[in-house]
Amino acid sequence: MSASTPESKPASSPALPRALPRIAAVTGAGSGIGRATAIALARNGFTVALIGRRLEPLLDTQEAIGLTGGEAQPFTADVTDADSVEHAFAQIAQRFGRLDVLFNNAGRNAGAVPLEDYELDLWNDVVATNLTGVFLCARAAYRQMKAQSPQGGRIINNGSISAHSPRPNTIAYTATKHAVTGITRSIALEGRAHNIACGQIDIGNAATPLTERMNKGVLQADGRLAPEARMDVEHVANAVVHMATLPPEANILDMTIMATTMPFVGRG
Repeated sequence: MSASTPESKPASSPALPRALPRIAAVTGAGSGIGRATAIALARNGFTVALIGRRLEPLLDTQEAIGLTGGEAQPFTADVTDADSVEHAFAQIAQRFGRLDVLFNNAGRNAGAVPLEDYELDLWNDVVATNLTGVFLCARAAYRQMKAQSPQGGRIINNGSISAHSPRPNTIAYTATKHAVTGITRSIALEGRAHNIACGQIDIGNAATPLTERMNKGVLQADGRLAPEARMDVEHVANAVVHMATLPPEANILDMTIMATTMPFVGRG
């Protein structure tokens, strides 16, 4: 009787690498567009780093994300302060190991102030948040995206339709939003070599507490006070998610999303 041949075993397949979790950071994540976008990103599979000046609103956003089954972590920072920004992004790198998307959203308005009455302190405050803050957060994210492995990521800057056409008596806000467009294009150019894409979303009249006044009337180019249409902030959040989830070889450089009947095309 011949000796039995041992049963051959199939060669084991190499283990597939686990997909890396997608990490997104959102500035101004405690309210309005930032909160809505952070929730939408988490709903679409991102782990979200929530950045803002005050912890309590960030915790509210974190709780809302947790109710959807998503994951988020708050990081307090003042976007106008370089050390504060660097500390927050260092914490994000330490906590998550990488950063795939930054939604550079934090900003401020200043109401309608005629040029001859515009105080330098107010100008400096608006520039510090809307321009310097965008630069500081973009710089910190860019450094992380360039250094990490795999290299690359995506920065999405919150511009405004005021980056194209001003409202009356808003010189600082308008100037900073025009400048954000320059930041976006500079990063889009310099990021090519490091697989870092950069785009801008220009938003008109998203329904948030900051735009409640539009229901009563805001100053128009012809001097009238008139109410303006607003749109659900969820439409903005979903648009940012679309930009954030594009494959690396595609980028939306500029997107304008606005309430359909607001006075922007042919404004005034």
